[in-house]
Amino acid sequence: MAPRSLITLGLFILVVSGGGLLIGATNLPGAWYAGLVKPGFTPPNWLFGPVWTVLYLAIAVAGWRSLALGATRAPFRLWTVQLVLNFAWSPVVFTLHRLDLGLGLILAMLITIVLFIRATWTQDRIAALLFVPYALWVGYASALNASLVTLN
Repeated sequence: MAPRSLITLGLFILVVSGGGLLIGATNLPGAWYAGLVKPGFTPPNWLFGPVWTVLYLAIAVAGWRSLALGATRAPFRLWTVQLVLNFAWSPVVFTLHRLDLGLGLILAMLITIVLFIRATWTQDRIAALLFVPYALWVGYASALNASLVTLN
């Protein structure tokens, strides 16, 4: 692997993980979220940090790999769209308190993640597989978001 590739990988990790950390730190659930009626399958709060740390690392590596396929090609464009949707969700839900808009964002994110898996499956199976746990978590989070909309 060329040093330039390692630098690019480092930048992907910095942007994805740093962006996720910054957005998470500036858009906290707070008292509003604590006061919502939650479904029985809501995970404990302590679980979100470790899960997102691992997922953001996988998202960064998959994005770095998809860039190698070409910045104008579908996989990288899909990767970029899912990241924008991902970063938009917390401010919409935790700062604007819009569970309904959050549901729309997370469903669009899930669709984009699945499309990324499909687009990279034959070109870069590793990038595709890195997104499988992400798709599963976002599917679960979508069900949680939908339940919050229904219950509140």
